[in-house]
Amino acid sequence: MASIDPRALRDAFGCFMTGVTVVTTLDADGKPLGFTANSFSSVSLDPPLLLVSIANSSGNLGAFVSGKGFAVNILGEGQKEVSGTFARPSADRFAQTYWRHGPIGSPLIAGVSAWFDCDLAQAIPAGDHTILIGRIGAFEATPTAGLGYYRGAYVTPAATAAQLPAGPDVVISAILETEGTVLLVDDGRGGLSVPMARVGREGVQSALAGLIRTTGLQAEAGSIYAVYEDPVQGTQHIALRCPTKPGQPAKGAFVELSAQGVADVTDPALRQMLQRLAEESRMGNYGIYFGTHEQGRVQRTLEGQAG
Repeated sequence: MASIDPRALRDAFGCFMTGVTVVTTLDADGKPLGFTANSFSSVSLDPPLLLVSIANSSGNLGAFVSGKGFAVNILGEGQKEVSGTFARPSADRFAQTYWRHGPIGSPLIAGVSAWFDCDLAQAIPAGDHTILIGRIGAFEATPTAGLGYYRGAYVTPAATAAQLPAGPDVVISAILETEGTVLLVDDGRGGLSVPMARVGREGVQSALAGLIRTTGLQAEAGSIYAVYEDPVQGTQHIALRCPTKPGQPAKGAFVELSAQGVADVTDPALRQMLQRLAEESRMGNYGIYFGTHEQGRVQRTLEGQAG
């Protein structure tokens, strides 16, 4: 069998992204001890078991193997310094670390993502390390994002994701038409608008259905009429024509679909869109607008070309 380069093997192990933990216990005199480890793994739910491994060269090996138990503290993204403290040789690693005794007795570090306080179930020699299997007696998970480790460097997935540029908010608009009129509602700025809603995780179809329900009217999701961006507001707008049965809306009122009828619409882009719809309805020649809130192009639809 060919010999294995320990450094290369360690680098290969480092390709597996892990969390970062600090494993703690008390020595025979009640002094807190701990070390940084990324060898943490869940083992069993019934009974509740986990494992970590400690190097046989560690000066703390005897305390962990002969002790009553240990705790695994999963570090949060802001605890790189804590990880470094427990990874380096130090006379008292707990001197600058706030901690408390856990329900089972082992030291629990403040501000972690989660902790598990365990009784020692078994210590298994395994090469140059010893595997510590703990029976979980108490645990707690917090909303704090966990600190990661990959190829010899710390990673902070949640913090990194929060700094990435986000895409625009998607806003759905329902143009509810019936008998030459269109529904307008109060836009909250002293003017009028068509019913609008931001699209969430549920998607466009669900958002549109919910928006129509709020009007109290019977309407169908019709064809897309305009798709445009508003770079200033960071929004992407999708407007759909929704054929509607006559009725009394729960909010707003139907107005004549004409340049005069939509004159009180506050948003210039929306007002121009409705004015275009009024003209196209009169001519029976429809199109779909693509662009921004300021400029774009109208693509004629088959419906519009048929006439």
